[in-house]
Amino acid sequence: MKAVIYEKKGRVRLVEKPMPTIQEPRDAIVKVMRASICSSDLHIRNGGVPRAKEGVVLGHEFAGEIVETGSGVKKFSVGDRVAVNVESFCGECFFCRRGFVNNCVEGGWELGCRIDGGQAEYVRVPTADMSCTRIPDAISYEQALFVGDVLATGYWAAGIGEIQPADVVLVLGAGPTGLTTMMSARLFGPAVIVASDVNEERLALAKARGLCDVTINPKKQDVVEAVRGLTDGRGADVVFEVAGAKNTFELAWRAARPNAVVVVVALYEEAQTIPLHRMYGKNLTFKTGGVDASKCSEIMRLIEAGRLDTSLMITHRTPLNDIMQGYDIFANQKEGCIKWVVTPFEADKPIPGETF
Repeated sequence: MKAVIYEKKGRVRLVEKPMPTIQEPRDAIVKVMRASICSSDLHIRNGGVPRAKEGVVLGHEFAGEIVETGSGVKKFSVGDRVAVNVESFCGECFFCRRGFVNNCVEGGWELGCRIDGGQAEYVRVPTADMSCTRIPDAISYEQALFVGDVLATGYWAAGIGEIQPADVVLVLGAGPTGLTTMMSARLFGPAVIVASDVNEERLALAKARGLCDVTINPKKQDVVEAVRGLTDGRGADVVFEVAGAKNTFELAWRAARPNAVVVVVALYEEAQTIPLHRMYGKNLTFKTGGVDASKCSEIMRLIEAGRLDTSLMITHRTPLNDIMQGYDIFANQKEGCIKWVVTPFEADKPIPGETF
């Protein structure tokens, strides 16, 4: 089968790999019907995720059909359509019982990082009963695609942000995770959602689709001053740092009012500094990732009810054959790309490039 591997720092490659097989009783083999490229895949390529293994098949955001199950799989059968969780988790350990599945003693972020992931034709999913979410008949693969990762991240972030109905919420970053954070934050009823990004097209999309109320481009406006102007000089009640840029961590705590909550969603490739002497007296509460993607069934119900819709993020859609082109366009934000969706490999179609 065809699959994308993290070959070494600075390079991913489309290669031929053996078909995955059942290794443990709780495993399932999933035929990948939709996958995506995620910014975390770029972090791995750039060497920013030390735990990632060279040679691993990338991809941790995908949905497909179960084609084989191990003897220990009880909730799913061959033919079931599922969205796969970014995290593999047992559901039974100290952390899982408390919803902290990212810290599962048996798993955590494994797929596409330490074990083969979903940018492939088929994938082995461990602890399938916990790590898969059934897709209702009324929901398409593309509607369900982001449930296990980027939408789970936005929903988790909004949930821990302690948003109150009258709050002014600031989201730094209007890429895929920023957009899902905004749409999830909207569920909690804040008074105003402010989106900040240097990409005018993404800001315009967020505003047009009702995900935010105010947009700020830091190239044109001072974000801190703009937010203070909306809050009688106080600053934002809740700040979500999703961008992970060079100065956005500092911007997050500076834009927050005293006693605010700052949720750090971004994955940084470099160390960040917390200058406590400068923020002393602000009494900020910091909450950090990675995502505990333990509410995927809840998210799926919200999609089915029409409360969450990620279709606005899908800007490109091509077969696995074209995924290297997808990496280039997604990484460099060409052609207005927000999310590159990967459809199944087409054997009779040429492969335009094998590495990125």
